[in-house]
Amino acid sequence: MTKVVTRFPPSPTGYLHIGGARTALFNWLFARAHDGEFVLRIEDTDQARSTPEMTQAIVDGMNWLGLDWDHGPYLQSDRTELYNQHIEKLIETGHAYYCDCTSEQVDAMREKARAEGKKPKYDESCRSKNLGPGEGRVVRFKAPEGLCAWKDLVKGPISMDYQEMVDDFIIRRGNGSPMYNLAVVVDDADMGVTHIIRGEDHLSNNPKQMALYNALGYPMPEFGHVPMIFGSDKKKLSKRHGAMSVMEYEKMGFLPEAMVNYLVRLGWGHGDQEVFSREELVELFNAKGLNSSPSMFDLTKLTSVNAHYIKEASVESLVPLLARYLKDLDLEADDAKLAEIVPLYQPRATTMVEMAEQCAFFLMDDEQIEFEEKAVKKNLKPAARELLAEVRALLATVDEFTEAALEEALHAFAEERELKFGKIAQPVRVAITGRSFSPGLYETLAVLGKDKSLNRMDRALALPQD
Repeated sequence: MTKVVTRFPPSPTGYLHIGGARTALFNWLFARAHDGEFVLRIEDTDQARSTPEMTQAIVDGMNWLGLDWDHGPYLQSDRTELYNQHIEKLIETGHAYYCDCTSEQVDAMREKARAEGKKPKYDESCRSKNLGPGEGRVVRFKAPEGLCAWKDLVKGPISMDYQEMVDDFIIRRGNGSPMYNLAVVVDDADMGVTHIIRGEDHLSNNPKQMALYNALGYPMPEFGHVPMIFGSDKKKLSKRHGAMSVMEYEKMGFLPEAMVNYLVRLGWGHGDQEVFSREELVELFNAKGLNSSPSMFDLTKLTSVNAHYIKEASVESLVPLLARYLKDLDLEADDAKLAEIVPLYQPRATTMVEMAEQCAFFLMDDEQIEFEEKAVKKNLKPAARELLAEVRALLATVDEFTEAALEEALHAFAEERELKFGKIAQPVRVAITGRSFSPGLYETLAVLGKDKSLNRMDRALALPQD
């Protein structure tokens, strides 16, 4: 049985976006599910728009998602000689020819055809000229006749008329650089690619590429064209929908596991299951699960998936991540302290940025705590301050600042004063955090520590009163 080989061939003219990341994931999973190989190839034939920085950004995105490759990353710019060898072969076998028509002449041909009610195409005027190489001359591929048919992995049987879909298209520019369709076919054949999963925007390329495969005598791979991803307004995904570089989501505090899980569900399914481990995806992924209808990108849904993965993650795995986002806030702490903080936020944080922002008060100097005006007005009125002063005195006598000891002391205080616990909790919470919300009060006090807790209460008691 032939080994399955898939590939992901991004163009380094931009970052790795949601659509490209999904394509990469589908091909990676297909290879891994079939114990095959996955190739990363950078299609930089458009040298004017391709940059090394974009290539590195794509590699960074792949690494973040955990999509490792077995071969590559190859650069098409390093393979021009191989493409030219194949172009010369096509010329020698009569499948391609030189053309000296200018772009203005070709435009005129298409306008003439359009005026006659015909499909606007190049009129093949150079087919019979038997031209040789010359300055500015392109090389065109002779479009075949008949049907181009294949069984698509996603859409099922598809057939197109070559004459309707393809004219004598250019395979080498006048400056000597190969065109995309020629380069991609040569690369896929040379790299032994057996299955190609890509966006349906490539459907129009299929007749050209299949014609090239046949002319070059290479075995035909299997093709699968997945529908596009749309925004919630059912329009093409754009930045306003969240179509950013995947590394922007890393900056926003999303976990790669959550992004992978969300991306795979944008066009693939296995029954009603929503959450998959990477191991499950590799075990279950197949082409039958690929959907033929468009998917909708929903940032709210992605955030919900991310919250699930944060909740289910181990504390050990989140500690270095939290440290990374705290660094953006100019805050740091040792791993032991962060390991105390993480469990307080796992049940409620939707992103790691949110966790870092919410827990920042633990690590700030006491003087850095800013008290929210609204929280102070509501929870630190004169009577509440008197109560806070009593609680502060009580907590100063607690030797072991543990959750259990704090709970015992504060509950006893509330019972003695015949107060609801909230009457005590909110003034203390505002005093030690600067705001009216935090994780559980006992846990917060214990993690913050006795000295910081008492110092902050002193600062709160010293606040000017209206």
